[in-house]
Amino acid sequence: MAWSCNTKVHLGGIFLSFFGWISSCVVTFVPLWKNLNLDLNEMEIWTMGLWQVCVMQEEGTMECKSYESFLALPLDLRVSRILMFLSNGSGLLGFLISSCGLDCCKASELKTALKKQLSLCGGVIFGISGIMTLIPVSWLAYNTVNEFWDETVPEIVPRWEFGEAMFLGWFAGFFLVVGGMLIICSACLKGTEMTTMPLAACREPTQVQGPLAMRHWSQHSHPKNADLVI
Repeated sequence: MAWSCNTKVHLGGIFLSFFGWISSCVVTFVPLWKNLNLDLNEMEIWTMGLWQVCVMQEEGTMECKSYESFLALPLDLRVSRILMFLSNGSGLLGFLISSCGLDCCKASELKTALKKQLSLCGGVIFGISGIMTLIPVSWLAYNTVNEFWDETVPEIVPRWEFGEAMFLGWFAGFFLVVGGMLIICSACLKGTEMTTMPLAACREPTQVQGPLAMRHWSQHSHPKNADLVI
């Protein structure tokens, strides 16, 4: 079955957003938001996430300790937990809604106008999910930069640096936003195709009547053999 242009754009947006949603879920739970290297003990690497702090030994062992209280956490960590949970939930909801808006989805006989509305709603939800992923990652990155260059802290004190989860979080938010924009564009293309299809249907009968009119004209313009005078 040949897919139209808007269906291909819609599928591309769903796949891109789904990859961003999976990456956002991974970022939420891995303790790799920040890294800390101790100059006094280079065999240990401290890592921090939204849920726990871990220490990696040179032998490959890892010991993690979860945060004891949610209210005792700094404001940026508390807000980041809430926003990441909302991002993961809205990303799943956007995936389900935008999948129902596909033209190739035959699970339920939905009207074209309803599928367009579902596509627009799913794209907007994906965009909101991406923004809610970018906000906590960028906020923690901003605080990490300020703490790293804080002149009031002695230079001998170790500083936290960016972890791998921060970079993955930026990519996840970017994929969610771009995927949502593609789904919205596909819904707009679907609207233009709906307006052009009736015009094409009206033009087809005139094109079919062309050969019939020529045949009718040829029958009346040429005399029969019986009327020829030799």
